[in-house]
Formats: sequence, structure tokens, C-alpha cells
Amino acid sequence: MKGFAGRLAVITGAGTGMGRELAQQLAASGCHLALCDVVTDRLEETRALCVEQSKAVRISLTECNVADERSVGAFRDDVMKKHETRHVNLLFNNAGIGGGGSFLGDSREDWDRTFAVCWGGVYLCTRAFMPLLVASDEGHIVNTSSVNGFWACFGPKMPHTAYSAAKFAVKGFTEGLIVDTRINAPHVKVSLVMPGHIGTPILENSLRLLHDRSIAEMSPEDLAPLRANLKRMGIPADELPDEAVRAGMQQFADQFRDHAPTSAAQAARIILDGVREERWRILVGEDAVAIDAAVRNTPEQAYETAFFKDLSQLGHFGGFGQRS
Repeated sequence: MKGFAGRLAVITGAGTGMGRELAQQLAASGCHLALCDVVTDRLEETRALCVEQSKAVRISLTECNVADERSVGAFRDDVMKKHETRHVNLLFNNAGIGGGGSFLGDSREDWDRTFAVCWGGVYLCTRAFMPLLVASDEGHIVNTSSVNGFWACFGPKMPHTAYSAAKFAVKGFTEGLIVDTRINAPHVKVSLVMPGHIGTPILENSLRLLHDRSIAEMSPEDLAPLRANLKRMGIPADELPDEAVRAGMQQFADQFRDHAPTSAAQAARIILDGVREERWRILVGEDAVAIDAAVRNTPEQAYETAFFKDLSQLGHFGGFGQRS
């Protein structure tokens, strides 16, 4: 798909981050948009930004929980109705959250919720929209995995199981689709996106979705797993008042968003270039390229402290997840 003008793109998680940037850049290319998010006011902001890029494209907004099959089905039906179509050209399975890092220590609810959004959302949306992609003259599925789809780590002292398990599943599913579509729908291409550290509000968004409140509103019970993470990193969290933990978490979330080596806009450009070039494997960011190479070169060392320190010394991840 060399160009996007006149095409119809479906984007999940379009309210912030890479989803919003993908929408803006596609709108500037003349692509019509079907956007969803679980938070509708953010979608309205995305629409306004897209209209600034082009007033000629059609833009539909739908509130959707991608982890719920009924909600996804309603989203698909809404797209067909609002765009008066029975086909779509592009599906960006972009929605994701973090949480449930420890299988042993975190709540099952947080673990299951994270896995359901990050893996279930990709599966359910691909199921729902596949007939519409097959019905198009040219289609492309773009599934967002992560460096955590081939390296299940966020540092040697921070468990990261739910998100990593989901992103590994996305990677395997997408690679399997490459052969499947070549046999059964060769006009539908598939791309696997594996970003490194991208400047998005995923940490703050995740906490809000998991706890239904902002960081400033988190209860002492909400803060318990955060304290456990801090203790694993060598910080005497038991001695810190709740307000200090909240302030520290907000600072961490802000730094993760504002000081990333790759911005959401840069990530979107890399992804769309990869789609135009029909590349099935799209690494996003120099850190993603470096981690991919390191894991391939020394897989047996990938979860040792020295491995992470080597990456940090090369300037990747900025010491996130590690404290000496």
C-alpha cells in the first residue's frame, strides 16, 4: 500500500500516544479514519487535531473496550454504519496498557485486565475486522507488540509478566498470520510493530484504567504494589508517606513520557513508512534495534543483571527498572 489517500483506517487506542499520532499523520495523507478508545473525551481531542490536518477526511469516533467482544463487535458495526462501507483497508491494533507485572505479587484482576487488553484486544479486533479487510481490494493489519514481545523484562528488579506474555502472544499471532494471509488472502498484508521506549502516557493511562482514578487519587491499597516495586529497587518505601509515593510515581510517569528517546510522532512515521514498504517486522527506536540484537546474540544472558547494565551503559532505557 504505497499511499493512504481515500483509504479507510481503523485505529484502536486512538485517544493518546501513538494511536493519536497515527491518526493525525494518516489524516494528513487523506486517509479516512475510524477511531476508538475507552476514554471518549480524548477521542474528541484527537478528532480536532486530525481536522487541522485535513477537513476532507471522514472521521468516526466510537467508545470501545477492546478486551470485550461485544464492545468490539459494536465498534465494527458502528464503523460500517458511519462510513457506509463493508470494507476497511487498514487495521491498527494499537491499544494497550501496562500492569500486573508480578504473577505472584500483583492482583489477578490487574494481571488479567492487562493481558485481556494487550492480547485479547488484538485477537478480538482482528477477528471482527478480518472479513472487512478481505473484502477490500488491498488491506493491511498492523499489530503493536513491543520489545517486551521478545524480551520479557523491564529491568532485573521489576517483574513484567502480564504485559510481556501478551506482547509475546501478539508477536506469535502476527507472524502466524503472515503465512495464513499469503495462502488465504494474499491482498491482505501483515506488519508486526515492536517499539522500544516511546514517549507516551501509557504509565499514567494504565494506572487510571486499572484503578479508575488518577495517581493523585490512589488509595493506600493501590500504592501497595508500587511500594513493593520500590523496595525491590533498593528504595526504603516503607518509610515514605503515601503522598511521597504518589509524587514519585507521577514523576516517573512524566519522565517516561517526556524524556523518551523516540517520540510518539517519530514512532508513527516509522510505522507508516514500514506499512508503505510492506515490511512485516518494524522495530521502532534505536533501543529496540539494540535490544533485539543483544537478545539474539546472547539469549542465555538476557535476564541477568549484567545484560541490563550493558544496555543502560549504551544509553538505552535510561536506567528504568534498575537501582544500584
